[in-house]
Amino acid sequence: MKPWLSKLASLVGLVFVFVLFTILQPAKFPTAENMEIMLLQTAVVGTAALGMTLVIMSGGIDLSVGSVIALSTVVIALLLNVGAAPAFAAMGGVGVGALCGLLIGFVITRAKLPSFIVTLGMWGALRGAAKGLAGEQMIAAPNTWLNKLLNTLTDDQRWMLVPPGVWMMAVLALIVGGMLHFTRRGRYIVAIGSNEEAARLSGVSVGRTKLSVYILGSTFAAIAGVLQFSYLTVGDPTTATGMELDVIAAVVIGGGSLAGGRGSVFGSLIGALIMTIVGNGCTKMELPNWVQEIVTGLIIVVAVMLDRLRHRRTG
Repeated sequence: MKPWLSKLASLVGLVFVFVLFTILQPAKFPTAENMEIMLLQTAVVGTAALGMTLVIMSGGIDLSVGSVIALSTVVIALLLNVGAAPAFAAMGGVGVGALCGLLIGFVITRAKLPSFIVTLGMWGALRGAAKGLAGEQMIAAPNTWLNKLLNTLTDDQRWMLVPPGVWMMAVLALIVGGMLHFTRRGRYIVAIGSNEEAARLSGVSVGRTKLSVYILGSTFAAIAGVLQFSYLTVGDPTTATGMELDVIAAVVIGGGSLAGGRGSVFGSLIGALIMTIVGNGCTKMELPNWVQEIVTGLIIVVAVMLDRLRHRRTG
């Protein structure tokens, strides 16, 4: 029952913050237009959180997510400007993200360095690479179907219910959830996060599994970069600054453990929705940015405290 109770707690938190901002801003917050905007905002964080779920469940962490998203938007814009097809540009952005994950995973598994240190270094390196490629400015790009992934729906698109980018996040969530529950790789990820040494003694290829986890984590961050590009319509080397905190918080709020071995795709998406609702609600209340940053920081601290309490009770 513990996994279900954790998911229930996330749902209770989601309902609480939604009702709270509905009471505080009844004319602005619970509108159909604002619901659609929040779904658009959640798609980016939620997609990146899918990859972060795998990383955290394996006992690691990735602080380079925001930088990978920014780098992906820059690469997509550059490829579109040289005449590349939209699909090729998107694959180029995702491919660069996968290469970043390969580099991160290789250093962690071969040099035996902590994931916190490696990804913290890559956080700065990849952000610098994005700024260097963009010439430290935003890059405008031709208008293509990529720009419609996270646009609000027009009247003739209402049959879709939500924008294509939100459907993309949902499909990816089903794929990741299925991989975790029904494949050997998913069981290996949980085993390594629960007890790496025991997994190794049981014959699990720890290094290879960790490498694949970081490749997948950065790949999902790059896919989130595709959605961010669609939302911004430009390549921006400064975008997604601090987003890694929102992504990590979404996973932890959703029941993931920073100690590894625990987490769920459903919970991570609920956590992403909570972070979006809090940010959107604070904006509707016209609170300054510094207040929103304090609220976000407190949510992260509380989420980590609850994670520690869960571990003590388990112990």
